[in-house]
Amino acid sequence: MPCTTLLVGKDASYDGSTIVSRSEDSPSGQFNPKRFIVVLPDDQPREYISQLSNCKVILPDNPMRYTAFPDTCQKKGNWYASGVNEKNVAMTATETITTNALVQAADPLLESPCDDKKYGGLSEEDFVTIVLPYISSAKEGVIRFGQLLEEHGTYESNGIAFQDEDEIWWLETIGGHHWIARRVPDGAYVVMPNQLGINYFDFDDAFGEQENFMCSSDLREWTLDNFMAKDLGEGFNPRLAYGSHSAADHVYNTPRAWYMLRYFNPRSFKWDGIDADYKPESDDLPWCCEPEHPITIEDMKAVLSSHYEGTDFDCYSKHSDPQLKGMYRPIGISRQNVTHFTQIRPYMPEEIKSIQWMAFGSNAFNAVAPFYVNISKTPDYLANPSKKPTTNSLYWTSRIIAALSDAHFNKTSAHIERYQNKVMYKCSELIHKFDEQVILDGIKDVVPFLEQANQEISDYLEEKTIECLDEVLYSASCEMKNGFARSDN
Repeated sequence: MPCTTLLVGKDASYDGSTIVSRSEDSPSGQFNPKRFIVVLPDDQPREYISQLSNCKVILPDNPMRYTAFPDTCQKKGNWYASGVNEKNVAMTATETITTNALVQAADPLLESPCDDKKYGGLSEEDFVTIVLPYISSAKEGVIRFGQLLEEHGTYESNGIAFQDEDEIWWLETIGGHHWIARRVPDGAYVVMPNQLGINYFDFDDAFGEQENFMCSSDLREWTLDNFMAKDLGEGFNPRLAYGSHSAADHVYNTPRAWYMLRYFNPRSFKWDGIDADYKPESDDLPWCCEPEHPITIEDMKAVLSSHYEGTDFDCYSKHSDPQLKGMYRPIGISRQNVTHFTQIRPYMPEEIKSIQWMAFGSNAFNAVAPFYVNISKTPDYLANPSKKPTTNSLYWTSRIIAALSDAHFNKTSAHIERYQNKVMYKCSELIHKFDEQVILDGIKDVVPFLEQANQEISDYLEEKTIECLDEVLYSASCEMKNGFARSDN
């Protein structure tokens, strides 16, 4: 099960932006090349047919432009990962989550493929395409997605974030047709590994004003009728009612949430020792928390790159307890395809309100750079459709750097750190410069300007990525086992 999601409310971020991040990770043994593209209204289908399930959805005639991160090899569909539409509304797709036997008995996931059979319903492959071009707010995204899920069903359990400049909503599917959604508190952040995460739900609000909670139309009766809870009052916990609590979760999921919470709230709780408030295998970790300091993009990139630095679980540490080293699934894992950080800035004009920061490949070794989304095309370095390794593609170059660096971590870590810092610092400076030009110069034809701005950022990113590859390759080459110290001259 892949992916890690991090949601930051507007009052928890450093600048009042809502920020949503998700790392899309491949299944074990797979590496899926990704691209950054723009889907124009003329390219959007009016009759959508899922490649994996043949599920047919008739779409509205008024799609908006939106960004996306499709698979380069589209044999199994688009898998758009995330995007921002022209009204500065964003969504992710998806965080794979888990449920339990009571849920699956009451509302089974639709049939999985067997021989010539196909899945039933909709899935991660489809969601961005059929939802994002048609929504004008995060809450509208929840409503449209919920309606599609109840009508068509799904064969997967997933969590999806919907975002605008004021709100972030987190939706979790429950079985084949049911769902819950909760608004992220403005002053909080949310950590999501691959588990059903929401740990509090207010049914009165969900069936009333819907200020902070929404759900499928019969969820209250369905939950009680199928013995998932005896009381839906103040103490109702969806994680206990609908979620999983397996030994596998304690290796794969909860440690990631534990580390992210520990990172943003190091002094709020005791994280280590026998009498710790929370441990890596705790089932009662908070779903959301108020951070001890405002959260930046740099903070989010650091935590999503983590391999448990500063603990005995660090897979790269020379000093860890051998029995603990590498025992938990890292956050920054080898199989990451793309990581995006969607920042919607309320203090900017509509034309430049949204930025998508992005990185390809393993987060432990890549660099994140920002790009404007009010565009009609993306730089070739980000959109290269190559299915084979090439240094003309950010995805492939990032993969090569990671594979070389992982095998020689201590010799190459300084190169990686300098690369990551250079890109973060310079690209932040460039975005500041371009923002000022749009505002102070009163640029009218914004789209071509932003496309040129993106190209300048991409050119810088390519230059520094190749420099990093050169340094990492040199260090790794010097460590080759067939090297010999005596000069051949």
